[in-house]
Amino acid sequence: MVLISPLWSVSLAQPARFAPEAGPETEASVWQPSKGHSQIPIWPGTPPDALPATGPEAMQSDPKNQVENKPWFFVTNVIKPTITVYSPKKHNSGVAIVVCPGGGYQILAIDLEGTEVADRLTSMGITCILLKYRVPNSGPYMDENDHRVYPKAPMALEDAQRAIRLARFHATDWQINPHKIGVLGFSAGGHQVAGMSTRFDEQLYAPVDEADKENCRPDFAVAAYPGHLWANEDKDPSTVSDEHFELRPDIHVTPQTPPTFIVQATDDNVDPVSESVAYYNALRKAGVPVEMHLFAEGRHGFGMRPKKLPVSVWPQLMESWLKSIGMLPKK
Repeated sequence: MVLISPLWSVSLAQPARFAPEAGPETEASVWQPSKGHSQIPIWPGTPPDALPATGPEAMQSDPKNQVENKPWFFVTNVIKPTITVYSPKKHNSGVAIVVCPGGGYQILAIDLEGTEVADRLTSMGITCILLKYRVPNSGPYMDENDHRVYPKAPMALEDAQRAIRLARFHATDWQINPHKIGVLGFSAGGHQVAGMSTRFDEQLYAPVDEADKENCRPDFAVAAYPGHLWANEDKDPSTVSDEHFELRPDIHVTPQTPPTFIVQATDDNVDPVSESVAYYNALRKAGVPVEMHLFAEGRHGFGMRPKKLPVSVWPQLMESWLKSIGMLPKK
């Protein structure tokens, strides 16, 4: 679907603060949220299934890799996952969304698919809970020989389930409705969304405190250009018939999967649009309310940055959808 609509404008979230971790000679920095916000460790001690650090956590950017003529920053080597809560400055709808940036389970696009998303969500009256989950190799990934690898434990999904439980546990403190907590993920984060939406009954880690008594099922879900979903993703989508747009075997959609919104560009140069189509078909067959928007242009990683393309309207479409399913007020 391609929609023609006037572009919307949005002021980006305050820039992240840079904290040099090794001295003036290094380009790497440690990510910190904007002034007035603090990272909250999601585990009281060592995270479950923790792996040895592959290096110090750092934030970097590639000036040659830009979106809308602006670089984006990514975080690497996360071994201590955190959440950062961004509350609406004006009207608070009570709705909250746990946001999972993408990055192939190797890095986290912390501003493009994180803090800038928080800025947009809070303008809608939604509390944004930005999840800095563990990377690298914390979910399905491609190794140096282009072979798909599945880690023994889904560490990123453990972090995501914990984040939802913490949101419900602290609902009163954070002024959110415990029955209106959703998830939004980009690329690998979109795969996270599918995992959170279908594996909420699985005990992925041993409970560590009272927060783990809370339900981790999202009340709604948004997947933006998701990856790792299509069972035949090694094939050319144009050669596969419609009945073979099936999900990978680790994703089991049921009628209990929450209402879902999907968005992707058909010219995506990283994850084929068949990823979204496979998930959409499974949701529809299970009777799960689902809305999907496919745009002709946008490629991969457009985030919420304004573009002179129809895909730029997708946050408005998501907001309308949230009203249609009773999460946001219609007026």
